[in-house]
Amino acid sequence: MTTKILSSTNNGFESECKQIHDSWGNLNQLVQVLASRTKHERRQIKETYKEMYGEELVDLMQRMVSQRDNQAKIALSMFMLDPHERDAMVARKALEDTNYKALVEIFLGRKSSHIVLIKQAYQARFRRQLDQDILNIEPPHSYQKILVALSASHKAHQADVSQHIAKCDARRLYETGEGSSGSTIEENIVLEILSKRSIPQLKLAFCCYKHIYGHDYTKSLKNRNSIEFSDSLRMVVKCICNPPNYYAKALYGSIKGITATDKDALVRVIVSRTGCVDMEEIQRDFKKKFGVELRDAICENIPSGDYRDLLVALATKASTSIRASAITSEFL
Repeated sequence: MTTKILSSTNNGFESECKQIHDSWGNLNQLVQVLASRTKHERRQIKETYKEMYGEELVDLMQRMVSQRDNQAKIALSMFMLDPHERDAMVARKALEDTNYKALVEIFLGRKSSHIVLIKQAYQARFRRQLDQDILNIEPPHSYQKILVALSASHKAHQADVSQHIAKCDARRLYETGEGSSGSTIEENIVLEILSKRSIPQLKLAFCCYKHIYGHDYTKSLKNRNSIEFSDSLRMVVKCICNPPNYYAKALYGSIKGITATDKDALVRVIVSRTGCVDMEEIQRDFKKKFGVELRDAICENIPSGDYRDLLVALATKASTSIRASAITSEFL
């Protein structure tokens, strides 16, 4: 590759791009250059690299990954993607691996405008419609129904949050669950509520449920006959009501190898949440719940090497540089 003459509108990251260009055989050097960068800086680096060397930086990283399946290279290439492109790739892999929790995290943790970008990126990259692929899940699963409802909620919900609507929804959830004479949840009612409410509105409804009936809605789901739907719904409600606690548990399970069905949770959560204020909250909940700092848990359980170095660098970045102003528009 030959270096091109930069235009007068370069972004000032020429030295970093030269370091990257000269470091393809040294992943540790790439981590040092890139791990501490903000989303905006990473985008500028990609633009400058393309201008200097005529190639897309992320494409080069992904080709490097395909040549040798290396966890650190996969994680670093995912980190360098724009958030909506990364989520599109996570969504596709989740569908292929039937890891529907990863899809739920996307629909619960992104604003409607960002969901639109994810669907566009998904179609552009895979020549498929994300909503259609969810509808075509085989064999059918309770998560499929919930995902269809959550996708619809991003198209139909009102921006304002209503206390009155939240109380009404809480009462409907009670009447179609533990307040009914039967032991089966009326799934259609629950799915209707999920499809018509924003995530903040749903969170308020579950808060009202606890205030009115004295316990979390998830407690009412433990003794239901529709076990698969109840278990899926419990995961969704936990992620809505307390995302930091949910993600802390997901990280711990992945680090310890407890959640064998979701081995990618460690990379997915750290890469997607680094740079967001809630990552600081996730780390606080992790320390409170498991008695160890996230970065220390990574060092204790992940073998030494580039992969561990990258995860530690991202965890360190999250714990030392997050500010309230760092909340980006794509996250709730």
